[in-house]
Amino acid sequence: MPTSPPAALCLEVVWGSEKIQATNIARRLPMEPTDAQVAAVITAGKANPDAQLPDGCWAAIARATSLPDALAHQLYPGAEGPSGLLMGENVEGATLQSAITRVLLSELIPGPQPRTGMEVTEVPDPQVHGLTQDSGPSAALQYRYQSFAHLRDHVWQTIYTTLNLNSYATSILTRSVTRNLIIHPVEIAFDDGTEPIHALVVRDGITRLASAWAVLAGHGADPGEVADLAREALLGGPSGKLGQAGGRGLGQRLEEHRQQWRRTIQDEFDAELKGAAPGPRAAQIAQSYVVPAQIAVGVEGHGGRALSPEDVFDDAIRSVLASVHVEFKQWDDAAQNVEVITRALKRVIQLDDPRWSTAELQDVYGLAMGRIPATALPEVFGGAPQPPGTALWRAVYLVNALTQPDLLDLLKDQAKAIKGGQRMSMKGFGDLLGPIVDLPWRSKKKLVTKQARNAWKNGGVLTTTITGEWRPAPTEDFTTLVAPALAGDTDARCTLAVAGGVALISDKLLTRNVGSSLSIPKEKGGVPFRADVNKVVEGLSRQGNELGLWTLALAANAFREDALPQNAVTRHSLTAKEPTGPTEPPYVHFKVDLDAPDKIARNADGVPVLLYEWDVVAASDPDRAERTVLKAHPGNTALPAPGTFAQPVEAASPESDAGSGASGNGSLSASDAIPATFQFGPSKGGTGEPHPPLEGPAPAFEPRLPPSQRAAEHRKTLRLGVQAARDALDDLHALEPEVGSHTPIVPVDLLDDLHKLLIGIQTDVENLRRRITHSLDPEESDLEDPDDSEVPA
Repeated sequence: MPTSPPAALCLEVVWGSEKIQATNIARRLPMEPTDAQVAAVITAGKANPDAQLPDGCWAAIARATSLPDALAHQLYPGAEGPSGLLMGENVEGATLQSAITRVLLSELIPGPQPRTGMEVTEVPDPQVHGLTQDSGPSAALQYRYQSFAHLRDHVWQTIYTTLNLNSYATSILTRSVTRNLIIHPVEIAFDDGTEPIHALVVRDGITRLASAWAVLAGHGADPGEVADLAREALLGGPSGKLGQAGGRGLGQRLEEHRQQWRRTIQDEFDAELKGAAPGPRAAQIAQSYVVPAQIAVGVEGHGGRALSPEDVFDDAIRSVLASVHVEFKQWDDAAQNVEVITRALKRVIQLDDPRWSTAELQDVYGLAMGRIPATALPEVFGGAPQPPGTALWRAVYLVNALTQPDLLDLLKDQAKAIKGGQRMSMKGFGDLLGPIVDLPWRSKKKLVTKQARNAWKNGGVLTTTITGEWRPAPTEDFTTLVAPALAGDTDARCTLAVAGGVALISDKLLTRNVGSSLSIPKEKGGVPFRADVNKVVEGLSRQGNELGLWTLALAANAFREDALPQNAVTRHSLTAKEPTGPTEPPYVHFKVDLDAPDKIARNADGVPVLLYEWDVVAASDPDRAERTVLKAHPGNTALPAPGTFAQPVEAASPESDAGSGASGNGSLSASDAIPATFQFGPSKGGTGEPHPPLEGPAPAFEPRLPPSQRAAEHRKTLRLGVQAARDALDDLHALEPEVGSHTPIVPVDLLDDLHKLLIGIQTDVENLRRRITHSLDPEESDLEDPDDSEVPA
């Protein structure tokens, strides 16, 4: 007579300050699939004509499921049809076949998503390529990482950034993960020659995945510690530390590592269940050990579609994600826009239109997606002279390629079909381009990314001329294009418009100005008149506008992809430390003076004058700017001198839409030659000398040592500790521009803890100071008991 499984447990778990009722706790964890069960799943999958996967992918699925017998039963073809019990799902252009099962948490790798891919991140997403099976589409993809270390870093970053955005840990601890994760197999390849491996990646449900790891890590583990746990469980240490005894491949070594990790968790779970009262750790393990999953195993493209076999599955799975996150739980605008424009471009490529070379369109797609670096620009776009391999020239060639008149119409049609809209304006198309153009400098200019993307949404550099027929004019010096542009050379004029316009937008010197911008000083981001961004670029690049063309040329020449100019954001030192970073020249955009030999305006002292957005907008239409100023200042007959539109400003707020730390007269003063920003280099002590390594107090001092000498040691430790904390905070400020915008440099909960700790230290220091002060002043000590004067903790 069969025995029923033991009844599930219900445990009360203390989770921080809460008491959580964890329900339906299994008394046994799922067993590892046996070799026979793995073989049965592989055999069933290969026998199903609607499931198309390489052998390595079937093995990854078989190893990951905790219900191998049920999965094999789903996969076997049935009498009703070859799909067996697979779930068919019609998406745009294809039908996906998926199996429903439960999967071991430690076999799932978080995959890239547009939500995270378009944020400012340090670790780039892998390159994604489609696969085929028997000349048809395969329900698997190839992810190409630079190295095994890149894979490890990407997994860590995805878990960390996801948990900084949201966490379902409390809900998962209560009732485990209840909604299916969308999963598919991948072949993971490495550019450095490391042997490829096969695995399962999560494409939807990454927050649930990360939250399950947070439950397993326990309350109090910060996102970094959770990410460490997940990375070590999934991938072990660096590939060189996994061992290579017996000639085993990387995939086999990772498989053995995960099995060993699960055995350790199994032993921990069994130990927690022993005794009369199971421990809370049992609930954490049981609720996170496995997760429900919908695994894509087959795909069939619909007739009449132009997509090539290797692109069918990628487009189908992205369609599933978009249907969830564009229509329901939305990604941010940038993530949606990149998803739309890249899918639209891929569809245009598959149309095989004779007007364009498919190979060239593939190169443009690779450049847009970041698969082809900017340094490869000379090889991608030939001709003489060859374009410089820089990020700004990448933007010029991308904008030119994607705005060719006939191609632009096709892209807009495909984008409308994907978004389900009826029309798309040029501003809407600019909104799609913004997150593609800013890819190379996104992390370095994160402080102004929002304003830059708003500018693209307001038209960007998409003028009437730019969306016409023209070709980039490569040069090492953009100022050489001014003369031909003035003489009527459309290629030179459009090149200046795109390069200079992108530089000004990316450095927050050309923004989507609103009505309030008319009433504030130029140093605070004021403008002489309102105009759409693309209209300003159009005015700057007008054939007879010498001032505008020089403004574009100098902005393009000065542009740097690795920093922000002083005009955009200036940080002010809070510690009065001298900058310790590299002594490279400051990054500044200067105002144009057509009468100067170098075209740079200078004040009476010969100091170059900073460029403001006011100057940019005014240069787009000098006559209109002059009329506007004269209307505001009826007695004047000329434009006011720089800086006379408002009272001098000491320091602009970093949060203002065009914050600048320049002096009130608009000039770069001598003291500002190298900006006193947060250019913190190696940690320094208060004297400017490197402080010695911080050492904590010894557990016990020598008994012969007098208390006063022990106090001296503790004073030294206290001073070094506070000094090290100050230096660590300075270093965090310096790193903040390079850390992802969706990732706080310090998590809020940690800031709360640090705030409480610092308040306690401040209170104790103040109490000690007051006691010592009173003890040194006899009159005060007679009048007041020092203990009564303590600051309450």
